[in-house]
Amino acid sequence: MESTSGFDFMAEGDVDSEEQLVYLVSNTLFNVFWRGIGNDHPQCWQERGQVLGCINLLALNNELITSHLSLRLRILEMAVQASLFDLSEHGSQTHINQENASNILRMVYELVVLGSNEDESKKCSTKLLDGVLALLDALMIFQQGSSDDWSDMIRLYLGLLLKCSHHPNPGIVAMATAKLHAILQSRSTEDPAELSYLLYSINRALDNAIEVGNPEEYSFLMPVMKALLEKCRSAFNLDTTLPDLPSTSSGPVFFNDFQMYSTSKKWRNFMERMVKPLYDRYQREIELHLWEPINRFWAECYEACKAASKQRASFQATNRRVFQQKIYMPWKVRQVEEMQRLQNAALQHKTNDSHIRKKWKTAKRFLYGPRGPWFTGEIGEEFWKLSPHENVARMRLKLEPQLYPNKHENAANLRDNATSAYDTKEISEFDSTIKNAVVRDFLADDESSQLEEELRQLIDTQSQQDTALEKLVMSQDCELITLMTKVKGRIEVNQSVFTFVDMSPPMEDGSKHDFRFSINKIREVHLRKYNLRRSALEIFLIDQTSYFLNFTTKTRNKVFTKIVGLPLPNILYGSGRSPPELLRASGLTQRWVNREISNFEYLMYLNTIAGRSYNDLSQYPVFPWILADYTSDVLDLTDPRSFRDLSKPIGCINPKNEAEVRGKYDSFEDPSGAIPKFHYGTHYSNSAGVLHYMLRVEPFTSLHVELQSGRFDVADRQFHSIPQTWKLLMDNPNDVKELIPEFFYFPEFLKNMNKFDLGHLQITKEKVDDVILPAWATTPEEFIAIHRRALESEYVSQHLHHWIDLIFGYKQKGAKAVEALNVFYYCSYEGAVDLDKITNPIEREAVEGMINNFGQVPSQLLREPHPRRLTQDETAVKLLRSELKRPDLTQFLDKVVQYYCELSTPKDPIVYLSPPRSPPRSFLQLSPDVLVSVSKGCILGCNSWMSFDKEQGFLLEIDATTTNLKNRKRIFGPFHPSQPPHSQNFAVSTDGKLLYAGGIWDNALRVYSLNKGKTLASVTRHLDIITCLALDNVGSYLVTGSRDCTCIVWSIQGNQQSGAPPNNIPVHALTGQSHLQAITQLNTQNSYSPKPLTVLYGHDDAVSSVAIYTELDLVVSGSLDGTVNVYTLQEGQFVRTLKPIGCTESCVQISYVTLSYHGHIAFSALDDTSHSVHVYSINGASLGSKYVSGRVTGLATASDYLVVADDAGDITMSRLHGLKPVFDIPLHVPIQTVVVTPGNTHILAPLRDGRLAVVAVQLPLAGSKKHSVLNV
Repeated sequence: MESTSGFDFMAEGDVDSEEQLVYLVSNTLFNVFWRGIGNDHPQCWQERGQVLGCINLLALNNELITSHLSLRLRILEMAVQASLFDLSEHGSQTHINQENASNILRMVYELVVLGSNEDESKKCSTKLLDGVLALLDALMIFQQGSSDDWSDMIRLYLGLLLKCSHHPNPGIVAMATAKLHAILQSRSTEDPAELSYLLYSINRALDNAIEVGNPEEYSFLMPVMKALLEKCRSAFNLDTTLPDLPSTSSGPVFFNDFQMYSTSKKWRNFMERMVKPLYDRYQREIELHLWEPINRFWAECYEACKAASKQRASFQATNRRVFQQKIYMPWKVRQVEEMQRLQNAALQHKTNDSHIRKKWKTAKRFLYGPRGPWFTGEIGEEFWKLSPHENVARMRLKLEPQLYPNKHENAANLRDNATSAYDTKEISEFDSTIKNAVVRDFLADDESSQLEEELRQLIDTQSQQDTALEKLVMSQDCELITLMTKVKGRIEVNQSVFTFVDMSPPMEDGSKHDFRFSINKIREVHLRKYNLRRSALEIFLIDQTSYFLNFTTKTRNKVFTKIVGLPLPNILYGSGRSPPELLRASGLTQRWVNREISNFEYLMYLNTIAGRSYNDLSQYPVFPWILADYTSDVLDLTDPRSFRDLSKPIGCINPKNEAEVRGKYDSFEDPSGAIPKFHYGTHYSNSAGVLHYMLRVEPFTSLHVELQSGRFDVADRQFHSIPQTWKLLMDNPNDVKELIPEFFYFPEFLKNMNKFDLGHLQITKEKVDDVILPAWATTPEEFIAIHRRALESEYVSQHLHHWIDLIFGYKQKGAKAVEALNVFYYCSYEGAVDLDKITNPIEREAVEGMINNFGQVPSQLLREPHPRRLTQDETAVKLLRSELKRPDLTQFLDKVVQYYCELSTPKDPIVYLSPPRSPPRSFLQLSPDVLVSVSKGCILGCNSWMSFDKEQGFLLEIDATTTNLKNRKRIFGPFHPSQPPHSQNFAVSTDGKLLYAGGIWDNALRVYSLNKGKTLASVTRHLDIITCLALDNVGSYLVTGSRDCTCIVWSIQGNQQSGAPPNNIPVHALTGQSHLQAITQLNTQNSYSPKPLTVLYGHDDAVSSVAIYTELDLVVSGSLDGTVNVYTLQEGQFVRTLKPIGCTESCVQISYVTLSYHGHIAFSALDDTSHSVHVYSINGASLGSKYVSGRVTGLATASDYLVVADDAGDITMSRLHGLKPVFDIPLHVPIQTVVVTPGNTHILAPLRDGRLAVVAVQLPLAGSKKHSVLNV
């Protein structure tokens, strides 16, 4: 706009940012004021007034950074100039322009004259006054004969000039007085009121100038007074009224004379009597015609401004809500989703990197290992950690390779006060940008088959889709307890799948604790305590996996109810009974009394029922010290002096300590009365005690270092000698540590396999390494074997119930506990502390730490004395009375006899006999097991077997169809000519419905229906004939070995649980292995088809025998190359190679492999000169080797014994540890294979002459017939 071009503020030189802001805002406001509102609007000036009104309102709220007067002044300056421009462009006769000009002048008048602010410098400027004078001149309000009534404008004009005539700015005063003087000179007015108004106002200004001593202002005003007196001379007849008034024609003399005269009484009387009344009348007219309309105008503006402000606030609120709903909230949701996506992507990337690193580590370990193609001849240093897998007796036996080891060198340095080092972390061997490529090249061929990770994602995606289709039964936040760690997460359960989602940050290696399993796998659900609160659950699966989940006390029971309310086909315990009720209902005590289960098994059952768990170190299973002799060269297990007194707590076994313990209890008195009396301030089982014993095994080593603030404990306080530990227990009544289960099955915890620096003893300077053993044991394996035999000895069997009374029974609490010197610190007992009532998180954490440190007493299982176990002789008497069903023949080897049954013919002897399988049946139904036989001519027999019959001992009903040419069932392979049917070619499903067969000419794995005798499925994945196969005890996995030198692990879960989802397939399934895709697909795809999971490599010749143990995550394969390879089941990781000892390495072959429930690996070997049998522990320690007279035709295990059958007709039973023979059964006819029935009740041995030899405990029967064989 042209009128504002003269106001280029930026051109005036340098300005600060605040001044620049004021300039820009004032320009913007002016544009809104002048151009933003059209002149044709009826209320345009009220709206323009709102612009200035808003400025005043903001000033009242102190929201402006500059004076509101300055802003209004600048806007009015520009408005006056704009009005002048419009008048000059369109002429002064335009009514709208005149109206605009008059309204602007009123606003200027209100600011300059009526404004209440005393700071006159901010209310007027020379620019404003100059513009106003020009504007008034343009309006020609003093023009004679004008048709417009300008009386209000004249009053406004005169008021402005009078106000400016005594302004602090001399320039403004000069302009105002000059203009006033000119008006008086040029205008011929005779209105006495107007003249009185001017005269009175000028006189007052002169008085003020004289009073304050402002000669400059006086000099400006005197010409105006002189001209005014000239005008008033005739109107007031001054010559008569004031005859002595100085003459106005006297020039400069008048100025001085009037100054003297203005103080005279006559002048003052004139002003008061004649001028003042007229002035007052004129002033009232001004107020009436000018001030009141202006004030009314501004009042309306302010009201409109407030109304508009409210309307605007309401409009803003409405729009804010709409903005929130339509823009902000969707954006916020999208932002949260995007942040979550980014976090998930970062986590997925980290997890993927971790997965790739782990896979590369595993692959490298195999490739450079003794069975890998890049083996250099040197075996590198290995590091091991304890696997969480456990066997059916709840033994955690297995060590697994530690891919990211930590030798805790810094912890050793800190213990020794050496210069601080840091535990070196392994540097990645390749950058993340090439990891995928490296693994892809290793896993895939040129045709690029599916990667394992892609398959896992496919499985997960499919599972998620399947899960989404199912209704979610429950979702609940909880904590996963792992030893000493709480992992925050959430469980989600639907009708078929149980899922735990780890919601904690990932660990350094990117791993998380997520897990997922089919609810069909749930075997037991137990109510548990955690930190003495009844807030936890422990879930056991059929594969011996367990999970310990902590909830709140309010939600735990709801979660339990919903879980056990699901259809759980394999549930054994899930009724929600209390531990004592659960023990009574289980019948375990009577079974133990009758010697049907071992002492170890019974103690482990008691621990489990009482809430002791491997998953929580503060509630670790507790076992007794049983021996007192750790110094003799030979341990005599028949001498009672070799054993500890099990009727007393460990703290007072030494009679010297008994008085001290009793005196401590009697003399203790807590002044506050809060702490009850106690015998022992420590506990027999706590976190520190478990870590003390398990120091040498990861992850316990890391937990020990963490508990000791980042360092190893002093060497003298560490567990370094068993005899020394016992001696300290005897000498110190305050040390009451009992044992842990590992003392009876896990020799590796006594070895420093990871070569940790555990320090030196202070006195002897002896280096602490492996644990020092008693004199009667030379190796950790021998110690464990003897210690376990001691636990099962007659003395312990007869006295163990006393110790059970102390720990789990009626002597645990109350008066009997006091009498037995068996009272511990009150924090150890359930209900002593209510954590839910502690609201302070710091105090709560401290109490939790105290509970962990002191340990926790197990749940009390018995309130009356525990019954004694039967002696061996008493058991024999019961046996004679036929009161014992299915006796374990390993306990009655002196009463073992053999029976013979005609099962087949010499021309077609049985080559395979399955273990008795139990078909699905109702709870009360008593039906025989299925005993499947396959003859040399592939004739299939489904025989019935009962291991106990009141009248006949055992009952065998032979399948009559085997002799009926018309109805008999034959397995149609055809089998490869070089692979005649033998015992390792077949396996029967756990429900007795399916037969799996190898050795087929097309390299296939066949599945047959035993009922129909028909082929149900055929799957080809091997490149050569399947030579052997084995099924696990759970019925989930099958492993096959082949001439192609590989083994394949198959999932068969869907075959036996028709409705089960495929959720139990390990996520590491490698069905995408390259050669699997290359095979021509001649497969039947149905629900019976086994699903290949993992390919196992490492042999140089045909695989001859395989074994699998799902509970311990173990697969073992023997080969004609003379090696036995050990793998993990879930990941297919190569663990180690075992070789037969004492054989000619160049021509040795492995013929049979079997696994004991301990995980012992037994295998038979033959070379050019001999036949032999060898046993290794699950962790690769040799336990014994021996030569056998004939070629081995069958291997099996029965409890702690190895059963060997050979073609010389002998069945030999030997201890697995040391292979010491304990029993020999000569059958005099070559044996085809050997089978041990469940519970070790019988040994079944098909003979080459067609008969079946049944080895069993001789039972005294009423009739002469010892058994029954029926042809039906």
